[in-house]
Amino acid sequence: MTTFTRPSTPRTPRLWKRFLNRGAPALGALGLAGALLAPAAPGISSAEASVPGLGDERAAEQSAHHTERVPGQAQSAVSATDDAAGDTTAFLFQWTWDSVARACEQTLGPAGYGAVQTSPPQEHITGDQWWVHYQPVSYQLESRLGTRADYAAMVQNCHDAGVEVIADVVINHMAGQESGTGWAGSAFTHYDYPGTYSRADFHDHGCEVQDYTDRWEVQECDLVGLADLDTGADYVQSRLADYLDDLSSLGVDGFRIDAAKHIAAADLEGILSRTDGIAAEDIVQEVIRGAGEPIQPEEYTDLGDVHEFSYARKLKESFGGGRIDWLLSGGGIGEDWDGFIPSEKARSFVENHDTERNGETLTAADGDVHLLAQAFTLGWDYGEPTVFSGYSVDDYDAGPPTDADGRVVDAVCGEGPWTCTHARTEVTGMVGFRDAVGDTPVTDAWTGGEQSLAFGRGEKGFLAINRAPSGLDASWQTSLPAGEYCDVYSGVPTASGCSGETLTVAADGTVSGHVAPTSALALHVDALAGTGSGTGSGDDSTETSRELALHYAADWDAANVHYQVGDGAWTEVPGEAMAPACTGWFHTDISLGEAEEITAAFNDGVGTWDNNGGADYSIGSGTVQVADGTVSEGDPCAGSSDGVPELTLYYAADWDAANVHYQVGDGAWTEVPGEAMTAACTGWYSAEIEMGEAEEITAAFNDGAGTWDNNEGSDYTIGSGVQQVADGTVTAGSPC
Repeated sequence: MTTFTRPSTPRTPRLWKRFLNRGAPALGALGLAGALLAPAAPGISSAEASVPGLGDERAAEQSAHHTERVPGQAQSAVSATDDAAGDTTAFLFQWTWDSVARACEQTLGPAGYGAVQTSPPQEHITGDQWWVHYQPVSYQLESRLGTRADYAAMVQNCHDAGVEVIADVVINHMAGQESGTGWAGSAFTHYDYPGTYSRADFHDHGCEVQDYTDRWEVQECDLVGLADLDTGADYVQSRLADYLDDLSSLGVDGFRIDAAKHIAAADLEGILSRTDGIAAEDIVQEVIRGAGEPIQPEEYTDLGDVHEFSYARKLKESFGGGRIDWLLSGGGIGEDWDGFIPSEKARSFVENHDTERNGETLTAADGDVHLLAQAFTLGWDYGEPTVFSGYSVDDYDAGPPTDADGRVVDAVCGEGPWTCTHARTEVTGMVGFRDAVGDTPVTDAWTGGEQSLAFGRGEKGFLAINRAPSGLDASWQTSLPAGEYCDVYSGVPTASGCSGETLTVAADGTVSGHVAPTSALALHVDALAGTGSGTGSGDDSTETSRELALHYAADWDAANVHYQVGDGAWTEVPGEAMAPACTGWFHTDISLGEAEEITAAFNDGVGTWDNNGGADYSIGSGTVQVADGTVSEGDPCAGSSDGVPELTLYYAADWDAANVHYQVGDGAWTEVPGEAMTAACTGWYSAEIEMGEAEEITAAFNDGAGTWDNNEGSDYTIGSGVQQVADGTVTAGSPC
């Protein structure tokens, strides 16, 4: 177990200061329309992400009427200048302006979000793909997400709800097409946008970005064929400044600069200096950190905040790999770690629209694990968080749902592909947690093994996370005042108590509780039991129905699982019969509904029971195996065919290469150095091994250059299924 307390870097919400320092901008419907209705430049958010076939790293570089009320929250509006507004941004990706307006009123404002980020609002090329919005053809505020009037009305509606608006703006480049007509009818060719830009306004060097170690190439050449603007030219800078000022005239509070890495920092400074007072606190930039590259996020921090991609990558490595305790090492993930910008300049996130498609980060498809990463991000004190909320995709180019005319349909939580991550109880509860704890330092940090962690935020809040596939029962020392608290990860305070779990903090600050598998509990001083205004009932359309694929290891002739789902009734003894799977394993599928876990015991139907030493087993959703009293993730029969087991083997090493030297059963050994393993996720190698009718292999590992790991002379005994070897220990499941 690890514990520590450390100071926190004060965090000052930036966007609301725009109102205080400069006054709310006029919301005139015309603004600079007269000067800006001519065609303009299309571009891509992470521009290269719009081009199919690129590798993951470069894809990250390149690359829409429903009442969704927050249960138990009052639906009152607050002032846009309220300095109590939170610092969390919801990125409602590809949501129509009407949908964003409703979300601000019904969800974001009541939940305590400080801002909402919209997709690019300008006219764009036509097409079904998501990335058409990142290829502008004019700076008219007309797109398949809505009109200029719709956008202005949305901004006003969000302000009335106390939520500020950040516009995603594409100012590095124009379209990648040779010619065409934009959504609002603007004709263009690749380097000619009549009334906006001519060929002289582009770099037009006849090159494309290939070598990211070449600064000139990255910032002067076309990004995957997108017409690269000469952002150092006076006219171009003035034109782009006019576009930003037009959005400001509608009340837009801040800007996310797409593909900022491809704009020289001096050029971007020149553009912003020509605006009507847009300041650094209004800016967040996409500058993706790449190892060995000359252009790094640090050179842009004087111009505004920067999205810290390293943070999202580490979250996938930890929550995606199953081991989360190391997130608290070295004082905890953040600016003290190599490759992280200072917290006061960082925008943290779990995923964005590019990384959810290229596999670089966790996504909503990761279910409860994804929600845990969101909870950690909102509870931790690094940067200002953005919660991405889009739609589920199984195709890289897939755009949002559209009507017969090509307009994006309004987002409806619980219907269609919309993920509505921003409206999940787990997420809105943690947004409230973040608002309540503010800048309070991290205290009472705790790890109880590789898959669980907890930390406090002084006297304001406490968060415990359990990444394991089995439940966690623990007691923690907190700095909270004594009292009855509502777990905001599972519900909200009501007039009579809590809609979710209620926990008691003792006079000495200790609290004991049960954390379900792959779940969390979160307490804060603004969520005491009985302090709510209603019953806690509300829209539950974002809830997830969970499924369990359960495997049990036994040498019995038959196996049954006797269980209860959540707090429901137990099955009748002996329970549900399990089917034989691969050798030594039985399997069954169980529907959990909205419950997070089952409580279970196993038996052979003739009197032999395994009830975990009298404690029963707590088992979460997903693919889970139970063997020798241990609950772990993974399918032990993965790769088996007709009962013939195979092995997917992972080995952890910091070597340049890895080989596995083995024998299957009592068969012959491979020739030294053995079978070459392939690089998997960071720090891991993998190999597929056919085992025939054998139940295990005997193995040793080496780097091909004389360094061996033979388990201190005993070799490793490894069974079938998905197995990992690290630090001399063999465990089931994939680390990747």
